[in-house]
Amino acid sequence: MRILMAILLLSASLAGCAVSTAPARVIVLGPWTGLQEERFEQVLALFEDARRIDVEYIGTTAPDQVLRADVQKGTPPHVAVLPSPGDLAAYVGDGYVTPLGGVVAVRSDEYPRRWADLEELASGERYAVVVKADLKSVVWHPADVPVTPPTTKAELLALTAAEVAAGRTPWCLRVAAQTNAGWPGTDWVEDVVLHEAGPDVYRRWAAAEQPWNEGPVRQAWRTWGELIGGGAVRGGLRATLLTNYDDPSQPMFDTPRGCLLDHQAPYVTGVYSAGEADFFPFPSLGAPEPAAEVSADLAALFRDTPEARALMDFLASTEAQRTWPAAGGAYSVNQSVGLEVYGSEVERRVAAELVSEGRLCFDASDLMPAPLRTAFHRAVLRYLDDPDDLQAVLDTLEGVRRQVSEEKAGLLDLPC
Repeated sequence: MRILMAILLLSASLAGCAVSTAPARVIVLGPWTGLQEERFEQVLALFEDARRIDVEYIGTTAPDQVLRADVQKGTPPHVAVLPSPGDLAAYVGDGYVTPLGGVVAVRSDEYPRRWADLEELASGERYAVVVKADLKSVVWHPADVPVTPPTTKAELLALTAAEVAAGRTPWCLRVAAQTNAGWPGTDWVEDVVLHEAGPDVYRRWAAAEQPWNEGPVRQAWRTWGELIGGGAVRGGLRATLLTNYDDPSQPMFDTPRGCLLDHQAPYVTGVYSAGEADFFPFPSLGAPEPAAEVSADLAALFRDTPEARALMDFLASTEAQRTWPAAGGAYSVNQSVGLEVYGSEVERRVAAELVSEGRLCFDASDLMPAPLRTAFHRAVLRYLDDPDDLQAVLDTLEGVRRQVSEEKAGLLDLPC
C-alpha cells in the first residue's frame, strides 16, 4: 500500500509539473478572415515572439453571434474584437467585460479625445482598444480616370447623370454578405444623413432620438434613391442583392469599364492593386458644417488572465499599431504611428483624416442596439428589391426605433 501511495503521489507531482510548464495561451475572437486575418496574425506573431505566449485567433464574419453563444455557455474568449460599439456596450452593461484601467499603459496624448471617447463607450472608463479604424465618407474611382471631385449635391447628381447619359454606369454597389447582408447600404444612408442634415441630426438619429419615417432621415433615403436609381448602378438595384460586398470591384478597372465610382471604406486599399484607385471625400449635400463618418474595430477583455492583459496592452502599443498599416489595408488612430508607415499617398491621406481636428462621427448603425441595426440592414435589402415600398420600409424602422427608445437598452450616445 505504501508503495502504491508513493507511486500515486509521484504521478500527481509529475502531472502538476506538466501543467505548470505548459505554455500560456490566449484565445482571440475577431471579425477578420482571409487576407485581413493574415495581416492581423502578423501583429499577433510579434506578441508571441516577444512574450512567449501562444495566441489562438478565431476569425468569423459573425463575431457577435459567436461571442454571444460562448458567453452564454460560460466559455468566452480571452479577448474579443467587435466592429460594433453598440454590441460591446451591451456586453459591458451585462458585466462581461473587464475595464482596462491599470491594464493598458497608454499616454493620454497617443489617442485623440474622440477615439478615447469611443474606447470608453461614453462611460468615462476605458473598456476597449481600437485595433484598426476606417474612414467611411469616401468615394473611390480608377486612378487613371480623371474625376473632378463634386463638392455639392448638385454636382454629385450631375456626375451621376452624365455617366448614365454617356451610356456608362456610374456606381458600383454590392450588399450581399454571409451575415448582416445590407450593411454597405446602411453606410450609404448614413453618409447622406450626415452630409445632408448635419452632425447634430446624425447624432440624434444614431441615438434613436430621430424619426425614420419623416423629416431628414426620410429625405436621406430619397436622396440615395436619386443617386442610385435610373440605371445608375451596375446590373440594376436587384443585382446588388446578389453581389458580395467583398468583391474587389474589379468592374471599375475592366475594359470596357463596368462602373466608375465605389462608395466603400478604405479597407479596400488592401484589395485593390497598388496605385490603381484614388478617392475623393463624400461631398456636402447641404449640411450646415463639414463632417466625416468613421468606424473602428474594438478589442475588449472578456476573460481576465495575466497573459490576456499583456496582449491588450500590446495591441494598444505603437509597435502593434504600426504593423498592420505597414502591411496595407488598415489604419491606426494612435498618433505615435507616423504617416510614413503607410505605403502610398492615398493611404496617408486617409490616415491623416482619421487623426485630424475635423469633426468625425462614428458609424451610426454600429452605435445602434442590435434590434435596430438588424432592422436597418433588412430595410436596405427590402428597399433595393422594391424602391416604391420606401414609406412602408421606413414605417417599420420607426416602429423598431420607438421600441428600443422606450426600453433604453443598449443605447449608446457618443460625441459627433
